[in-house]
Amino acid sequence: MRQDEQQALRELHGDYAQLLWRFVMRLVHERAQAEDVVQETLLRAWQHPEVLAREPSALRAWLFTVARNLIIDDWRSARHRHEFGTDQLPEVPGDDQTERVLDAWLVGDALESLSPEHREVIRQAYYGGRDTASIASELEIPEGTVKSRLHYGLRALRLALEERGVSGR
Repeated sequence: MRQDEQQALRELHGDYAQLLWRFVMRLVHERAQAEDVVQETLLRAWQHPEVLAREPSALRAWLFTVARNLIIDDWRSARHRHEFGTDQLPEVPGDDQTERVLDAWLVGDALESLSPEHREVIRQAYYGGRDTASIASELEIPEGTVKSRLHYGLRALRLALEERGVSGR
């Protein structure tokens, strides 16, 4: 950009930026958007040097018309029609539960492959959080049998999971 062009642009900005900004703010009510419209208007004036040679009243009319048209174009744009402002933040995404769901499905499927006796003892101990004495009392079997079923049931469960592609460690 030549020195005289830079000077002309500075003068244009100095003479019209505040006037344009106040005009645009009355229409859009958003500081950032008003600044963008003023900047674009002055840029378009600089890109059309023949406009800068006009009388001040004609130049002013041209600038205000360009600014108004930029605002109207924005109002008609798809962005303006389909987007809306809000004072609420979007939902905060939670942790991805996919792995947990898949693991639960795999364990459930593997549990179904066990005998009903082994499955019931494991279900009560691990899902119910019960100790061997209370399981033995409820199932009316010796506590040693509960321990044995837990041991062999967990071993069978580990094998069933390995068959489904789940590694032990």
